[in-house]
Amino acid sequence: MMLDNETLALARKVNERLFIARKIMVTAESCTGGLIASAVTSVPGSSSILFGGYVTYDNRAKIEMIGVPDDLIDQYGAVSEQVAIAMAEGARSTSRTDLAIAVTGVAGPGGGSADKPVGLVHFALTTGETTMHREHRFGALGRDEIRQETVRFALKMIIDAGND
Repeated sequence: MMLDNETLALARKVNERLFIARKIMVTAESCTGGLIASAVTSVPGSSSILFGGYVTYDNRAKIEMIGVPDDLIDQYGAVSEQVAIAMAEGARSTSRTDLAIAVTGVAGPGGGSADKPVGLVHFALTTGETTMHREHRFGALGRDEIRQETVRFALKMIIDAGND
């Protein structure tokens, strides 16, 4: 995948930060379909900081691959703070890594609602000691741009987590 300069710079910074900290990460991706892991692996040497990624696009994948409780999906929907956090915690636990980033959202062009419009993305990052959630509404930028913005936002979260 060809990355724009901003995304590539962020991916390099993620690799650098985690390499220096001797941390291994994993991704749990729904709306991005593996693009975060792809961005991280665009940097040579990324095998020292990336365990891998779970593409949990379907709800069954969330449940079966990383242990998201199906009652959370039933109660809050797949695009929710609760499910994003469960995705991050499940991916970290399953992979036994230091850090997990998870994203779930509505990339469009369809699938949005008044409560969950196109462009809504929930992000969760866990280190085991702390878990943080962010919600971002990118707006109806178009599917590709929403996914690219989601990747950038996720990479920035990982970088910021290294500053804590």
